[in-house]
Amino acid sequence: MDALRGLLEDLKRHGFERGHTRGLFQLLIGRRIHTADGAVVCRGLTWRELAALLKKVRWPKEVVRDLGLDPATLPPRDRHQFWYMAISQARIDSAEARRAGEALAPLLQPLGYRVT
Repeated sequence: MDALRGLLEDLKRHGFERGHTRGLFQLLIGRRIHTADGAVVCRGLTWRELAALLKKVRWPKEVVRDLGLDPATLPPRDRHQFWYMAISQARIDSAEARRAGEALAPLLQPLGYRVT
């Protein structure tokens, strides 16, 4: 889980938290992510695991606007429920999400991550 936190912190530090939300969800749930030296960062998360991770790292709520969602319409007090609802409405099984994930994957390479 520390490696995942590191990945999300790297994304924040380089400004990739905005504009890539659907692709990020698709990669974290449906793909494998490794460091450049081959260490496993993520083997695919469940929606609940991803929601808990986003809550833990205090991922900005405003990024749900990338999904066409208004943060005010999601559960305001329970951050875990907020992220779970956002993930459920992100259509991560769509072709659009796959394309978003494929567009984000090459952006992770300069940060030291490989998506398979």
